[in-house]
Amino acid sequence: MSWLVTGGAGYIGAHVVRAFAAQGIDTVVVDDLSSGRHAFLPDDTEFVHGTILDGAQLESTMQRYEVRGVVHLAGYKYAGVSVSKPLHTYQQNVTGTATLLAAMDAAGVDRMVFSSSAAVYGTPDVDLVTEETETRPQSPYGESKLIGEWLLADQGRATGLRHTSLRYFNVVGSGTSDVFDPSPHNLFPLVFDALLGGRTPRINGDDYPTPDGTCVRDYIHAADLADAHVVAARRLEAGEGLEPVYNLGSGDGVSVGEIMRTVAEVTGIDFTPEVGPRRPGDPARIVASGELAARDLDWRMRHSLADMVRTAWDARREATGG
Repeated sequence: MSWLVTGGAGYIGAHVVRAFAAQGIDTVVVDDLSSGRHAFLPDDTEFVHGTILDGAQLESTMQRYEVRGVVHLAGYKYAGVSVSKPLHTYQQNVTGTATLLAAMDAAGVDRMVFSSSAAVYGTPDVDLVTEETETRPQSPYGESKLIGEWLLADQGRATGLRHTSLRYFNVVGSGTSDVFDPSPHNLFPLVFDALLGGRTPRINGDDYPTPDGTCVRDYIHAADLADAHVVAARRLEAGEGLEPVYNLGSGDGVSVGEIMRTVAEVTGIDFTPEVGPRRPGDPARIVASGELAARDLDWRMRHSLADMVRTAWDARREATGG
């Protein structure tokens, strides 16, 4: 019997697959490889090339591999780009999730750990985001993730689906040198690509009301995040109660300036980032509390900022031969 990991060939998904394997739990991955990479997966991983929009394939996969639960990571994850591609975002994230839930129901699978996002909060007006903070998504991506949570809740009331949704902000670092973040939109890859290309990294604004004038954000290590998914899955399988949503946050955050200084120290490349204007709507600070997850999911920050940068840098260099 296995757990199905949708989007398991992606940056986060590959970490989740490895975390399950480390606990002796079999997985089967469904991924259309639109952003994932088969090479991210261990050689012995059961893999099905497919989309979450194909309900028949999902149902047959669950039956074939005797799936007992699903970790749902597949989806369109670029919040900024989702503004110009709303229909694509909704098709992948809302229609896809509904199709997956229908296939689960048909196959008799009644457990799900859902990869949600802090984007459901939009731009919160509080320094520390908790699960009680009002959800006000400001992009189709954030809206689609919130609708996904609603779908799980409705299906839970209708069929007894056991579920929880994990909301997180910025995932960085690598738990293994052969898995890296390939996103063209995230801070770490942008900074590393600039350095590897002989360019100076750029930040947006240094006049915020923060200790060093740069934005403060919440960064968590991919391996820590993956471990929380395994704990959630185990608890659902054991029939133990979980909250419908959890924030996976650091509780204090780090500034973009701190990240730049740490990158210079870890890489040995001395640079002073270029400073551009603020981006419209960027808040000075967004940090999430992880207290509930610490209570229920053994959540804690096991990696320092230097660990996050070092592991991400090593994986990126290995991938590029730099």
